[in-house]
Amino acid sequence: MTLHLSLQQARHLHLAAQGLLTPARRKAKPADVLAAIRRMALLQIDTISVVARSPYLVLWSRLGDYEPAWLEQALARGELYEYWAHEACFVPIEDYGLLRYRMRDPAAMGWKFSVRWMQQHRPEIDTLLARIRDHGAVRSADFERQGGKGNGWWDWKPEKRHLEVLFSAGELMVTERRNFQRVYDLAERVLAKHYRDGWDDMRDQPDWPTAERAMVRNSCRALGLVKAGWVGDYYRLKRGKYDAALHAMADAGELVPVQVEGFKHDLFVHQSLADELSLAQQGKLNATATTLLSPFDPVVWDRKRASELFGFDYRIECYTPAPKRQYGYFVLPILSRGKLVGRLDAKAHRKEGVFEVKALYLEPGVRLSQRLMADVSAALQRCADWHGTPHVQANRLPDGFSLI
Repeated sequence: MTLHLSLQQARHLHLAAQGLLTPARRKAKPADVLAAIRRMALLQIDTISVVARSPYLVLWSRLGDYEPAWLEQALARGELYEYWAHEACFVPIEDYGLLRYRMRDPAAMGWKFSVRWMQQHRPEIDTLLARIRDHGAVRSADFERQGGKGNGWWDWKPEKRHLEVLFSAGELMVTERRNFQRVYDLAERVLAKHYRDGWDDMRDQPDWPTAERAMVRNSCRALGLVKAGWVGDYYRLKRGKYDAALHAMADAGELVPVQVEGFKHDLFVHQSLADELSLAQQGKLNATATTLLSPFDPVVWDRKRASELFGFDYRIECYTPAPKRQYGYFVLPILSRGKLVGRLDAKAHRKEGVFEVKALYLEPGVRLSQRLMADVSAALQRCADWHGTPHVQANRLPDGFSLI
């Protein structure tokens, strides 16, 4: 018999899978960083730091107060690696084989790899590889730009382009980050931190069908609640029909078919949420967390899924020209008790110790209450304190809304 869920119960199951259903119950420890990333399967990387760089903020939303340096330490120990997954992501090192096929055919990733650049600059690239092999890891900053300052993200100096094509091809990996700058080393040296006998494509590389199934499985586990149209986006798999794969996983006991209010076709709940599914059926799975989300949080990075599941139409506007922005440059979704209730345009002024609320917007239909104001105010203050910007300065708030 197919189980029936309300839309809110479905949201709660998704948030339970993501670690966002309830607040953290204890003070975070270093091991919690890796555990949170394994739970999500992927942690997207972005360098914008107007509030906090996205990977740090995604972890804060789940762990509360923690030390951002713990993320870099996990990378340096070889517990994580970086590669193109959803986009540029930190990925648990045990899943290296799932993305290895992209490294072996990087031209298939479009702009992320330039065959022409590799061909045109092969002698210089080989010289760079020899330098790293003989003298150790390098940063892009170790090479001076010739001809003055660059003019933007993609106006990279040649050495940076060399490093990036070698990274996409899997010849180099990121061994650590210094001040969030990538430090590149030979892949075999980085992999040796985890694969003590070295990585062997002939021995360790899963075939493509096996890797694809594993990524679909990881996506189902991380999302908790899935439908066919949501699965491919998580690892940026080719668009296709995953109905047969999801039903096969249900037949194998990995997924539980459910019908959700407002959806025409079956959705599936991952078996790791069996206890939560039972509580949801009894009306006892309650969302109590209120927090701020990164624009690159898995909950909102798929715009269509966020709209279908939460009724939240979210577009990242930091790449939109200022005159065309509706809400602001780096707008944080506000999650409160199982609903996406608003958006926050904020900026952390670290030298002044000020957390600036440029504007706070509530979603249409959200009822303004003392509890909501208290929840959001407390989340803002926790985020500000974690930043080291404890003074919250509010400029524009909804009518009737006050920080408590």
